[in-house]
Amino acid sequence: MIIVGVDGSVTSRAAVEWAANDAFRMRAPLRIVHAVDRDWYQIGKYPLPDVPDLLLREGRRILREAEALARERQPGVEVTTQNVEGMPAVVLREQAKEATELVVGSRGLGGFAGALLGSVSTHVAGHVHGPVVVVRGEQRPVHGEVVAGVDDSPECEPALAYAFEQAKLRGATLRVVHAWQLPVHAFAPEVIHDMDEVRTAQHQVVRDRVEVARKEYAQVTVVEDIISAHPVDALVTVSEHADLLVVGSHGHGALGSMLVGSVSRGVLHHAHCAVAVVRA
Repeated sequence: MIIVGVDGSVTSRAAVEWAANDAFRMRAPLRIVHAVDRDWYQIGKYPLPDVPDLLLREGRRILREAEALARERQPGVEVTTQNVEGMPAVVLREQAKEATELVVGSRGLGGFAGALLGSVSTHVAGHVHGPVVVVRGEQRPVHGEVVAGVDDSPECEPALAYAFEQAKLRGATLRVVHAWQLPVHAFAPEVIHDMDEVRTAQHQVVRDRVEVARKEYAQVTVVEDIISAHPVDALVTVSEHADLLVVGSHGHGALGSMLVGSVSRGVLHHAHCAVAVVRA
């Protein structure tokens, strides 16, 4: 099942379209979820008695519009809706336990105009186990390419598998990007690096990762890119001509934003296309 969170914003409409299309490709049912958060209206000495009913009615309206949009885009997809009381981030985390994929807009109605990524999308991308797709609201042409960022860590393996599956379902090329930088030895400037040896080792990292996954996806055309640059800069650059950018999550911190990992967090904020963060 694919689950998409909605709040009536432009990016949430884009998320519904994305989720409906992915549900069609995966032949999976689609559940549209709206979170009714009453907390903001019940703080203080005199809570407003009519607000809960108004919020529920508004949630039902948002769900009706989202359902109509999903059915218009993909009439053959099974669509259900749920109006759930609770904080949006918490509701979506719970819902995601039943999902093969969770889709959210990059910034909801509560975001600041200058913020590219909202708190809800940051939270779920850092906490949900499984693919979380963060969709931007801008209309973009289809480029026929999926990009996967890889390195030598085990966290990138489920992300690479997801990227292969997405490329297969879309009939798209898969661009596998490994970005690397020479280590900085601030206290050992005399260290000399053999550039050819470094490049060969980095290329082998990518080749080993890809060859394991390629066995199941022989029909997918793969392009391998070894780029000498910061990973965020490299991935953001290639995302300009991609339909989807897939990264693993390496975060281990106690704070929600740190659970995403610095590279994942960087591309979520700056990528030109939709971003899928895949946690093992």
